[in-house]
Amino acid sequence: MTSIETRPTPTGAGPEPARPVASQRYRAVWRWHFYAGIFVAPVLLVLAVTGSIYLFKEPFEEWRQHDVRTLSEPVTQARPLSEQIAAAQRAHPGAPVMSVIPPMSPDRSTRVILQGTETGPFAEGVSVYVHPATAAVLGEVDDGRTFMRVVRTIHGELMAGTVGDRAVETAACWSLILVATGTYLWWSTRRRKPGPRRPRRGRGRLRKVHTWAGVGGGAVVVFLVLSGLPWSGVWGDGLQRLQDRTGSTYPSAEDYPHTSGDLSANPDAKVPWAAERLPVPPSEDGHAGHGTTHGVLRDGALPLEAALAAARPAIRSCPPDECDLKILLPDDPKGVYTVVTDPRRDPSDAQTLHVDQYSGRVLVSYGWNEYGVIAKAVEQGVALHEGRRYGTANLLLMLGACLTLVTLIVTGAWMWWKRRPRGRLGAPARPTDRRTAYGLIAVMAVLGLLFPLAGITMAAVLLLDWLVLRRIRPLARLFG
Repeated sequence: MTSIETRPTPTGAGPEPARPVASQRYRAVWRWHFYAGIFVAPVLLVLAVTGSIYLFKEPFEEWRQHDVRTLSEPVTQARPLSEQIAAAQRAHPGAPVMSVIPPMSPDRSTRVILQGTETGPFAEGVSVYVHPATAAVLGEVDDGRTFMRVVRTIHGELMAGTVGDRAVETAACWSLILVATGTYLWWSTRRRKPGPRRPRRGRGRLRKVHTWAGVGGGAVVVFLVLSGLPWSGVWGDGLQRLQDRTGSTYPSAEDYPHTSGDLSANPDAKVPWAAERLPVPPSEDGHAGHGTTHGVLRDGALPLEAALAAARPAIRSCPPDECDLKILLPDDPKGVYTVVTDPRRDPSDAQTLHVDQYSGRVLVSYGWNEYGVIAKAVEQGVALHEGRRYGTANLLLMLGACLTLVTLIVTGAWMWWKRRPRGRLGAPARPTDRRTAYGLIAVMAVLGLLFPLAGITMAAVLLLDWLVLRRIRPLARLFG
C-alpha cells in the first residue's frame, strides 16, 4: 500500500532528511511485494500443492481404475455400441447419456458417461465401463467424487464456486506482481556496492534461498500462471472474446445462422479451449422418422458406429496409443453427433467434428489448421501447463515450478515471522517522495489493466489505505 503523504516531523526537529530516490523506490516496491505476499500467499500455496498433485492425474487414475479400464483378454469381436450403451443405461435407468469413449485398443473397455448428480457446464458424470464383447457392466466410477476431481475443484475454485474462481484468479494475477516486484528488488540489491560479507545465519540463509528460488524459477512460475489463466472466469472470458472479435478461427457464427448452440454449455464436452464457443451446426431433419430406433437415439438417427465410421475419413490424426476418441450424442432432433479427438501430448492433433445424426454427413471439421494464433498459443500453453506436452521432462518442469512456488511462499513467510516486530506487521515504510509513489502507481495501473481482478483489488487497497488505515491510529500503527 503506497501513500503519497509525507511523514510528520517531531516537534522542534528540523525537516526529515530526504532519502535517495533509489531507496524510496526500493521501499515502495518492497512494500507492495510484502503486502501482496501476505494477502495471496495462502491461496498460492493451495494452488501450488494441488497443482503438483494434479499433474499425476492420468497415471494415478489409470492405476486406481485399472480393474474396469483394462480387460484380462483382448476382444476380437465387439457388440454394437448401442447395446453397450443400453447396458450402461440399465445400471442407471433414466440417466441421459452424455458421451461415449469407445476402446482404442482390443484390451480396453468401453466408457459410457451418464449424467450424474452435478449439473451445469463442465459438470462430471458417472462413467460406466462396459465389456465390448459381452456388453456386461464391469463397474462404474462417479467422476464427480474421485480424489483427482476434488483436487481439481480446490485448484480451480477452492470448492467455493464462482467466488472461489475469482479468488484463485485474483491470487494468480497478484503472483505476477509478486514476481515483478521481487525481480526488481533482486536487481536493485545487485546494483548496490558490495560491503563486507557477514556469515549467513537464520534469516540470511532464508533470504538467499528465497532469492535464488525466485531467480531460478520465476520465469517458469510466470508461464505456469499465464497458461492457467485462460480457464479463469474473468481473464479467460476476456481472452475468448478477443479471439471471437479477431475472427481468425473457422467456423464463425455467420457460417451457420441457425445453430444448435455451442459446446461451452455441454457439461461433458471437454473439447479443446479453441472449440468451446464455436457454433454447432444443426442436423437436417429430412431423414427423421424414416428409420428405426437404435436404443438411445430417436427414430431415423444413425447408429453410433455409422456416425463414427462417417467421421473417421475426416479425422486427420489420432494414433490409438496417443489419442482417445469421445463421441457426444445428439440431445434433440436438431442435434448432431460430435466426435472429439483428445491427444495425450500434442494439441495440434486435436480435432472436433460435427456429424448429421440422420445422414451421417460431416457438417464441419476443425482443428489445428483452423485455429487462430491466440487459440494455438492457448492450446500449447494448456498442454505444457498440465505437464503432458513433452512427456516426463515437461511433467518434471511443471512440478519444479510448483515446488519453487511453495519454496518462495514458505521462505517468505518464515522471514517475516523471524523479523516481525511486536504489535505491528512489520511492513516497509511508506515512501515519502510523491514522484516515487506516482511512478509506482502508474506501473501498477498498467498491470491492473492487463489483469482486471488485480487492478480492482489494487484500487480497493489504495482506497482502504487512504480512507481508513492511515486515519485510524491503531490501524496505522499495525500496517505501518
